[in-house]
Amino acid sequence: MNDSPYSANAIPRPQFCALEYRPEQHEQASQSAGFVILLAVKDEAGGLSFLVHPDLRKYVREEDRDYLDSLLEDFSERAKLDSEALFQQLCSLAVGPLIPCQVGELLAEYPQLMELSARFVLV
Repeated sequence: MNDSPYSANAIPRPQFCALEYRPEQHEQASQSAGFVILLAVKDEAGGLSFLVHPDLRKYVREEDRDYLDSLLEDFSERAKLDSEALFQQLCSLAVGPLIPCQVGELLAEYPQLMELSARFVLV
């Protein structure tokens, strides 16, 4: 059996996309790392779930909170309609306060991210 990711018999694998918060004013000043606040997790069946930092409000500027709240609501709704397209979009974001910082298949291969995400809560 050919399990190449391009074959019809390929076994779907879980994937994740960690997104960090970068306030736009800092984004222009430097490309320094932001703070990971969201983890999008795609399971083997293609379902998409979201885990957020429990102290989200502590790290997000007040003027960005309503916007991020509406994004999270939108992500949850869109995940029900086309999770694959949404996951690909999240992995390629380049504008706005949420920027992908790590995309992969096995979260265990990223110990710092795994430790941080262990405290995250399901949206």
